[in-house]
Amino acid sequence: MHVSPKTPSDPSTRIGQPGAWKPAQLLVRRLVRPVERFLAIQAASGIVLLFTAVLALAWANSRWSASYAALWHTPLGVHVAGLRFERDLHFWINDGLMTIFFFVVGLEIRREIHQGELSDLRRAALPLVAAVGGMLVPAAIFLVLNHGQPSARGWGIPMATDIAFAVGVLALLGPRVPPALRVLLLALAVIDDVGAILVIALFYSSGIEPVGFAVASVGIAAIVVMQGFGVRAPLAYVLPALVVWAGAYHAGIHPTLAGVAVGLLTPVRAWVGESASPVDHLQRQFHATVAFGIMPLFALANAGVPLAGVSISGPGALVFAGIAAGLVAGKTVGITGASWLAVRAGFAAVPRGVRWSGVLVVGLVGGIGFTMSLFVAGLAYPPGPMLETAKLAVLAGSTTAAVGGLLLGRAVLPREVDRGAAPTAYDAETSTES
Repeated sequence: MHVSPKTPSDPSTRIGQPGAWKPAQLLVRRLVRPVERFLAIQAASGIVLLFTAVLALAWANSRWSASYAALWHTPLGVHVAGLRFERDLHFWINDGLMTIFFFVVGLEIRREIHQGELSDLRRAALPLVAAVGGMLVPAAIFLVLNHGQPSARGWGIPMATDIAFAVGVLALLGPRVPPALRVLLLALAVIDDVGAILVIALFYSSGIEPVGFAVASVGIAAIVVMQGFGVRAPLAYVLPALVVWAGAYHAGIHPTLAGVAVGLLTPVRAWVGESASPVDHLQRQFHATVAFGIMPLFALANAGVPLAGVSISGPGALVFAGIAAGLVAGKTVGITGASWLAVRAGFAAVPRGVRWSGVLVVGLVGGIGFTMSLFVAGLAYPPGPMLETAKLAVLAGSTTAAVGGLLLGRAVLPREVDRGAAPTAYDAETSTES
């Protein structure tokens, strides 16, 4: 049978769902490519984080445990013209290098607000509601169990989702997971990061010093002015960024939040023509370093819980139960329940190709707190048995959520999904309709 060649105007040359024409598809692919790259790096990073966490836990409980503790207390400092600023290695990792982690988070939030899942209220409604539910329910569970106790300060610990581990679990489920479900998890985790940032800024910062705010404002103003004059070299922004960090530190706000501020200030439009925007360029430059360098180093420095120092009796038991139950049950109920209520109320919709069983899997996988939960634990409790118990609870709850999410996904998700229901097809139809 003879088949005539197809012309560019032939509707059969359109890619994806009906109504999606080629220019729109090309635009969508350009927008989705950074998301696909982000998810790929995060999935691989989750495996590295798992290995590092196991190594830290084994090291901290081996006959070399003294060397583990001593390493993170190694003093390191900066000496410039008579000025001396010296802290231990643990500080430089948690308060220094993690600023770059938060900078990348800020870049991702900025990009999502500009052209991602948070750029359109209709698309953002479901992950927004799911994220809020996934933060409030775990915090409520922890507060109910720790009401009236000094340990109640740790209510923010089970609120977080570790995107690297969560995406890694979905990656292990392979073709069972539709692309739209991965995007839902990504959008939810980005909003979750915003919530965690606000919680840290409002509830886990020390006394406020106005002078520090003034210093940080000078750094932010310098960045804005430099952008106005068209300064494009990334290295030129290092000094004002350091000023913002120093100002945040002296203001009593956790200095890592300076990274978020600088990330949110980064331009989302290309300087010239069709080149990559500063947000995309910097995200490509830093993402792998953060995923395979800074986050594993943070895990190595913070996941090493000496089991001999853990207390799971009295207040310690309440802390352990509040965090573990908050991460596993709280996240699952909060994310799935809030999503269901939003859809029933009619102001949100489940993405095409995603079943409620998939949302349930995302809810359980969302209980993998790890990086951000460990970070908040270090802010909530001083060094001692309570902190070590909280860390162990984070590891136990995150592991349970990961294994449970993997098993649940294999049990309830179909072996193959309709690839035609990918989020790119949805976006392409939206483009043609507009």
